[in-house]
Amino acid sequence: MSVRHIGLMSGTSLDGIDAVLADFGASPPRLLHTRYLPYSPELRERLLALARPGDDELHRAAVLGNELSHLYSQAVTDLLSECGLQPQAVAAIGCHGQTVRHCPEPGRRYTIQLCNAALLAELTGITVVADFRSRDVAAGGQGAPLVPAFHHALFAHPEIHRTIINIGGIANLTGLASDGGVSGFDCGPGNLLMDAWCLRHTGRPYDEGGAWAKSGRILPELLDALLAHPFLSLRPPKSTGREAFGPAWLARHLSGNEAPADVQATLLQLTVTAIVQAVQADFPDTREIYLCGGGVHNRALVERLRSALPGRPVEPTDRLGIDADWVEAFAFAWLARQILLKIPAGLPGVTGARGARLLGAIYPA
Repeated sequence: MSVRHIGLMSGTSLDGIDAVLADFGASPPRLLHTRYLPYSPELRERLLALARPGDDELHRAAVLGNELSHLYSQAVTDLLSECGLQPQAVAAIGCHGQTVRHCPEPGRRYTIQLCNAALLAELTGITVVADFRSRDVAAGGQGAPLVPAFHHALFAHPEIHRTIINIGGIANLTGLASDGGVSGFDCGPGNLLMDAWCLRHTGRPYDEGGAWAKSGRILPELLDALLAHPFLSLRPPKSTGREAFGPAWLARHLSGNEAPADVQATLLQLTVTAIVQAVQADFPDTREIYLCGGGVHNRALVERLRSALPGRPVEPTDRLGIDADWVEAFAFAWLARQILLKIPAGLPGVTGARGARLLGAIYPA
């Protein structure tokens, strides 16, 4: 089997596709090349529309799944072209797909990621592994988060308790105990609300460096109302998404008289507080904290995390040898490799599943 795998990740932020080419023949595994393919505003709006009930959903979802698969194929082609490789040099593509619904409620649990994996295999000529969450859900788990197993494989230390914080649209934490124990869960909103609010009021897709948030003041009453969301007090295992922390939920807590910059400042503090409370409650033995995901670039957010978590370094995963922007895509390359090697990658202590399972469905080239 080739040691090269491709990972494709498109997250809750709905900004685009992260693509990586990874080499698992190296020790530790390393990234050979990366590629980012942004979504068009029109595609993003159509994906957002599927996150809520609407007309003709089945047709729209199928069409978007096909369109996304063409974009995934383009990202793969670009990666291989820039590396001078042929498709035969890659063992498999691990494609997360685009989440449009995530329902972790017992009794009606499901999670939907758009991707026509058969089409992607046809377009690329490479074996595709997709649908990573369904088997965990079938085994009674929430199907998320999936990356703690990868975090353990690459970031665990035999003497130091580390916490990995991924700040994408939703924020999730992985606790890596020095005795080898692994735990993790979604802790609340990451960039999702801040990005949506920034786009609505400034026309920019995100608040660069958190500068706009820093220009406002935190609204204590609004912050308290947002922190009262029941999810934030749930005990793990737990996962969440846009359904729970979307703009509609925020709108229900606004009077309409708030200064937009003040709301942005409050949303930034919501993300910080949710993360800090989770670290303090579930990972009190943490000695080192490492960040990944788009939130790493929000300087105001990182500064507040460092201030609220004193005595422990808070650094990007770059310090551990993996660029913070590409950790999740790297994880899905790794997950694809795990199922090809027939190694279970599910962590029942994280998702609540009845046991470790092989994750993903294989679509041969």
